[in-house]
Amino acid sequence: MGDNTLVLGHRVSEWCGVAPVLEEDIALANTALDLIGQTTLWLNLAGEVEGKGRNADALAFRRDIWDFRNVLLVEQPNGDFGQTMMRQFLFDAWHKAYLTALQSSSNAQIAAIAEKSLKEVTYHLERTTDTVIGLGDGTDESHDRMQNALDRLYPYVGEMFTSDTVDAALSAEGIAPDPASLRPQYDTLLRDVFSQATLTIPASDFAHKGGKSGQRHSEHLGHMLAQMQWLQRAYPDAIW
Repeated sequence: MGDNTLVLGHRVSEWCGVAPVLEEDIALANTALDLIGQTTLWLNLAGEVEGKGRNADALAFRRDIWDFRNVLLVEQPNGDFGQTMMRQFLFDAWHKAYLTALQSSSNAQIAAIAEKSLKEVTYHLERTTDTVIGLGDGTDESHDRMQNALDRLYPYVGEMFTSDTVDAALSAEGIAPDPASLRPQYDTLLRDVFSQATLTIPASDFAHKGGKSGQRHSEHLGHMLAQMQWLQRAYPDAIW
């Protein structure tokens, strides 16, 4: 969870100062801040559970690419504004469903983080839903850009619902839901939103995988981490 929000938060922050209009610049910056705030909560908890004295900063800035466990969707490049908003919507829809389920976690700390994060993510999903519908059902150009974004990014959706042995163990302990159990409600939401947006969901069920397990990341994550981590790598424990 922390790696997902960290990587996506950094990606969204790349729009700061260069968004299409001032209102979107502010909104994207606030979304990035929300995600980075959630990252701090998740990675501090991860460091506490790990028990090796690493905090959120150490986990964010001192790990190499093969140690990250984010889904491949969030590390994809921003592209144009439409692609950024489509990526955000596809993630927000999953994020809200997963956080909603985590509120019932048998782990009190996880449940508390989920409850706090859900308030922010609910707004994220409302905003991206409205934007996807507005651009999809807008001009010919905005429609084509959104359809192209959906075609490019949809193959990364399936990984968010792929279950592994870790998911099975967490589900058995009541800590987290089986990701696959969230797919029906996700698909229902997507069909409703894309119908209003006059966008067509790709027919193929092919799914890129490997990011969540750390087995495979795209080249984009390496370039992003080089930019994100270089200061802490060059000047360990630097503060200001």
